[in-house]
Amino acid sequence: MARLVSVSDPADPRLADYVRLRDVNLRKSLEAEHGLFVAEGEKVIRRAAGAGHPARSFLMARRWAGPLADVLDATDAPVYVADDATLEAVAGFQVHRGALASMERLPLPAVDDVVADARRIVVCEDIVDHTNIGAIFRCAAALGVDAAVLAPRCADPLYRRSVKVSMGAVFALPYARMADWHGGLAALRGHGFQLLALTPAADAVPLDDVAPAERRALLLGAEGDGLSSRWLREADAAVRIPMGETALARGVDSLNVVAAAAIACYALTRD
Repeated sequence: MARLVSVSDPADPRLADYVRLRDVNLRKSLEAEHGLFVAEGEKVIRRAAGAGHPARSFLMARRWAGPLADVLDATDAPVYVADDATLEAVAGFQVHRGALASMERLPLPAVDDVVADARRIVVCEDIVDHTNIGAIFRCAAALGVDAAVLAPRCADPLYRRSVKVSMGAVFALPYARMADWHGGLAALRGHGFQLLALTPAADAVPLDDVAPAERRALLLGAEGDGLSSRWLREADAAVRIPMGETALARGVDSLNVVAAAAIACYALTRD
């Protein structure tokens, strides 16, 4: 049976894993040092546990102990229960979903291992927005992409916001992080991937006109700046999502990275 522990002091040292969850700089330091991440909400907690991440502890309103009883009973981790005011004081915001879990990170696999059996992958370069990373993972997982590869400076898919936006898809889509930005694309080409750089450039090839290939890698750049000139040069083809005359007349010549990723992932996985 789960061990429920009532807490009422936001400064209780046992709650240190959950302090100031919106403070990105603090969380990067704390989570890296202790090898943890925080899952928020019943669905995400279940997906994290189902993916094999051991729980360090749980923090929740008492009303969530029942719905999560099977998850809580399967671990020896303490379950701290508190009222809503205490939860908000610890986390730094109103915890609408009512339940948090501090989970242990698992070692990331090597890029070679993640892409070994993949036919369609997304490769993210310097996408530092956690919301965008989470949404891209959700799109890729939903549309049948096999894996994701992240450049060294990409945002952390296990940051709370990324996990929440992805609805737990970060636990379903295998991913790895490049150790070498300069040589990362050459390594993927060595695995036989056709490298497709997504860009709004007018001289890029429309997605539907790209020659078919057995293995494809979709390269995605940061919102606004897009892909670096180096990665654009290294790609086998620059590809674009054609914008219709109505869109252009309205001054819309491109989509945000998440919408573009969703459309491109769909096109990537149709064949």
